[in-house]
Amino acid sequence: MSNSEQNRICLIAGLGNPGDKYNGTRHNVGFDAVTALLENLPGSFEQKTGFNSIYWKGRFKGHRLILQKPMTFMNLSGEAVSGLAEAKKILPSEMMLIYDDMDLPLGRIRIRKTGSSAGHRGAESVIEHLHTEAFPRIRIGIGRKSREDHLDHVLSKFHQDEQDRYERVIKTIVDAVLLGLSRGIDEAMNRYNGLSLAEAAEKNIAGNTPGS
Repeated sequence: MSNSEQNRICLIAGLGNPGDKYNGTRHNVGFDAVTALLENLPGSFEQKTGFNSIYWKGRFKGHRLILQKPMTFMNLSGEAVSGLAEAKKILPSEMMLIYDDMDLPLGRIRIRKTGSSAGHRGAESVIEHLHTEAFPRIRIGIGRKSREDHLDHVLSKFHQDEQDRYERVIKTIVDAVLLGLSRGIDEAMNRYNGLSLAEAAEKNIAGNTPGS
């Protein structure tokens, strides 16, 4: 098996909390990313339940692809992700984790092949259950107010004036994942890690200012 085949992404897990009251919160951006991917991936994906999760099985460019939303609550995400990966014989290098990051502003994403949890409970749980940090991940910036109110912040919903930017972020995540699936993680990192949708929005506003 070639290196490119060995490292092909077979499982994409978006992290969040189950339940209607968490829909649309900053902590659930991983769930939103999976929903958007299912709406944009070609072909059909069959929904399944199991391994403490909802997951969808399909194919992308002739290769199997599974998308997953763990239903364990955030701090136990590793139980669902590792259980599904083990059952489907998917290596950590063949999976991608998508989750929120308070250390990035809304409008920025970071794609990495490995790394620590940086205090994110969901990523920490996945690392603990996989016994490795060496798996690709996309961190989605949700901004930070202060260290004192971080729990309230991650469980809050995006404000009305953030909605347009957040929609662009989710579209960008879809584009980044499709590029990663087609041409590899390095290509996606090179194209999207330096992109700031916040700066792009500000330039558009300035460009549309009367008299500019």
